[in-house]
Amino acid sequence: MAAILNVRAIVNGYGFGPEFKDAMLKLFDENVARVHSATRISNRALSIKTQEYRAAKLCKAFKELRDGGFALQTPWSLKHKHVQHLVDTWIAAGQSGGTIENKLTYLRALAQWMGKTNLIGPLDDYADREALGLKRSYVATEDKSWAAHGVDAVTKLEEIAQTCPHTAVQLKLQAAFGLRIEESFMLRPAEAARDPRLLAVTRGTKGGRPREVPIGTKIGILEEAASLSNGLTGSTVPADRTLRQWRDWYYYVLEKHGVTKRGLGITSHGLRHEYLQTLYEDTTGVPAAIKRAGARPDPQLHEEAMRRVVEAAGHSRLNKSGAYLSTFAMQDRMQKRLPTVEETQSALTAAAGNKSHAAKALGISRQALYRILGSGKNQG
Repeated sequence: MAAILNVRAIVNGYGFGPEFKDAMLKLFDENVARVHSATRISNRALSIKTQEYRAAKLCKAFKELRDGGFALQTPWSLKHKHVQHLVDTWIAAGQSGGTIENKLTYLRALAQWMGKTNLIGPLDDYADREALGLKRSYVATEDKSWAAHGVDAVTKLEEIAQTCPHTAVQLKLQAAFGLRIEESFMLRPAEAARDPRLLAVTRGTKGGRPREVPIGTKIGILEEAASLSNGLTGSTVPADRTLRQWRDWYYYVLEKHGVTKRGLGITSHGLRHEYLQTLYEDTTGVPAAIKRAGARPDPQLHEEAMRRVVEAAGHSRLNKSGAYLSTFAMQDRMQKRLPTVEETQSALTAAAGNKSHAAKALGISRQALYRILGSGKNQG
């Protein structure tokens, strides 16, 4: 059962009138712990911290409306013109597109609680995103592959197979064919591999977009998956588990073997990153930009590799490849602003040895911090 936040202390801190405050408290009491994301995989209840953040952001938005001359008597009075004012205010304050989109997400949740499902539109309904420089960046700044974190996938998957062969084979499918987690759950190996050259990925795809992935020499993994398929659906999810039950078990097994951000610093999605980075390197002969190898590929081979990566990933736009590969321009910019070994060590000392806190203070990833500290040892 979800823990419910005591929202009164939050709402009382914004000086709302009695009618407005009572309406907000009623909405929060009934809805603040609700999960709204349609793509959320975890079945865990919304945390108290997330509930608190949601309540505070909504209260602050209404305070900003009041400061802007809109004295709403109740949250039910919220209209398009009020949302437009908020977006204009946030843009004028120099907030990023991602920040504004997150705030609109909170307002969208509130609108759903009030039964006004079409009240809050996307950011594009309120602003010219590109003209204002609010376009989201899909360029990776951190290498999420297992190899980048010193984890040998083959060894780790053999270890996981001792606990659960079904989880292990799904991870192998992700590593061998760049599948998303849901795609690896729902893939029916015998059906998807009818063409011995191409794997048909049609189930569980993002946006329902099917694709074909070369099988090459990886037929053995499909044979192993087929041997573990259940007789009812043909997928590798055991017949005695629902999809929801399987997700819970899957993440339990990963956590047991350290495949978490807090554990080894990796997630199963990193296998997809590794597959697509390898595809890029196989096509160009040069590591992807995220690897920071320094070498640059032939421009034509680079374009061809990006096209292959996007197709294999199941995306429709070339710029989505940056989410897995980064770009050489981004890596050049990051390299220029990296702190020195001395600055990194000072930050680490100030953080009492906590690498995550030190990295955050320096404005870099924990992986970048490890890399800087490693370079200092090599020089020594």
